[in-house]
Formats: sequence, structure tokens, C-alpha cells
Amino acid sequence: VDREAKKEGFRKYLESSGVLDTLTKALVALYEENDKPSSAVEFVQQKLGGPSISDYEKLKAEKLDLQLKYNELLETHKETSRQLTLGQLNGGLGCVRCGV
Repeated sequence: VDREAKKEGFRKYLESSGVLDTLTKALVALYEENDKPSSAVEFVQQKLGGPSISDYEKLKAEKLDLQLKYNELLETHKETSRQLTLGQLNGGLGCVRCGV
């Protein structure tokens, strides 16, 4: 009985939050497609507003590229800060790299 009540509560939650209606609309759109897409999951994801699988892969690759660039810039910043600190500690001789 407790399990049935839990299931019923969850169903009501899905219905009141609009999830059932949204999923139903996406599935109806798929059903009404004359030329069925090769990936039903990707079709439903797009109908729900998510990126396509190919868009997701592109975003993932872009994120990796940006992370690598960030790491390089961070290392450059650390090295520049170290050079400036050394210059200040060495009596203001300045940055060896930039000649300041």
C-alpha cells in the first residue's frame, strides 16, 4: 500500500509540474513525423529544448579547448607574477622577461 501511495504521489507531482504534458507533446510530435528521425531520443531531446548529440559533442570539445587555454594562461600569469616578485625582491631590478 505504501508503495502504491508513493507511486501515486509521484504521478501527481509529474502531472502538476507539467512534466507529463511536456513529454506527451514531444511524443505526439514524434508520432506525427512523416519521416521518422533516425534517433528518437535526440528528437525528443530537441523538442524538450536540449542540444542535439552533435551540438553536445561540439560543446564538450570547445570546453576542453578552453580549459587547455585557461591552464596555459594561468601558468603564464603565475610565471609573470613570480618574475615580478623576484624583481621586487632583488632591489627593483624589474622583470627579466619584459625588461621593466
